[in-house]
Amino acid sequence: MKAKPLKNSVKTLDQESLHRLAIRYVERYATSRKKLADYLHRKIRERQWQDEDPPAVEQLIELFVAQGYIDDALYAQNKASSLGRRGYGPRRVAHALYQAGISEADGRGAFQISEENKWVAAEKFARKRKIGPYAESQQDPDKCRKQLQAFLRAGHDFELASRFVFAKPGEAISFED
Repeated sequence: MKAKPLKNSVKTLDQESLHRLAIRYVERYATSRKKLADYLHRKIRERQWQDEDPPAVEQLIELFVAQGYIDDALYAQNKASSLGRRGYGPRRVAHALYQAGISEADGRGAFQISEENKWVAAEKFARKRKIGPYAESQQDPDKCRKQLQAFLRAGHDFELASRFVFAKPGEAISFED
């Protein structure tokens, strides 16, 4: 009985197949320069390189940037908006942008979006997790401590998190910056 080859191990890569992989990736996913570079380098490691010339990953990425397939600033703004809608705070957004390799200049608009929407994001987080004013009953101190930790892990600052966590069920919380 003949052994089946692994799915991705059959074809080695050359510059043309690397270009096709990159095109397929950017048409499927919103991405940053770093994320595309990481993907292409991983594929080169998995499948091996067959050309005599080294892979031109950076030139390929620059071509995609010039053609408008990759825009780190737009990616950052979309990521910040998406995370904010899911209830994550500015620190969590900053971490996600750092992981995606977004420069400070490209992330400036995203940081601004995140800061402007931090109250709405905190409220969304509290509502989803039934914390503070959205809880069904007053929580014991241990449960409040855990909720506060969850708020902080979600990227919210301590003051904002504690205002929600220590609010009584049904209490109205006003936004004061």
